[in-house]
Amino acid sequence: MASGVSGSASWPLRLAVCAVLVAGVAALGSAATAPEIPTWYRGLAKPFWTPPNWLFPIAWTTLYALMGVALFRLWGRPPGTPGWRRAIGLFLAQLALNAAWSPVFFALHAPVPALAIVLALVAVLALAFRAALRVDRIAGWLLLPYLAWVCYASTLNAAITVMN
Repeated sequence: MASGVSGSASWPLRLAVCAVLVAGVAALGSAATAPEIPTWYRGLAKPFWTPPNWLFPIAWTTLYALMGVALFRLWGRPPGTPGWRRAIGLFLAQLALNAAWSPVFFALHAPVPALAIVLALVAVLALAFRAALRVDRIAGWLLLPYLAWVCYASTLNAAITVMN
């Protein structure tokens, strides 16, 4: 395994940066979401396929851990690897969309704009998955459960938009 990007970061530092970046996005989402679950979110009409509230933190914790490892693996590849910049860029773009969704949906109580964000997230994440597979197959496959969950979450967002 490469020791870092052009030797600039040892693997422990790279791992810490990946963990802090992904955990920061997770914390932002949690801060926007948690206060709204017992109040605003509870009062929304939701489709029958909505999972119980206790499942969301388990799913997201797992998915964020997989994302962190995927980014760590991608960043560890030599920068000259074909597609490396694209894979990292798409990963960061999807992470930014991920960070935007919870504050828009939960804090702003805006399911319609959140739906636009989650659909963009699905598209960018699918591109990130494909790009990651080309750079590091394991990193790519680590993103697949996340892509599946975001596709599922987009159906929930769409149904909540229609039902409310």
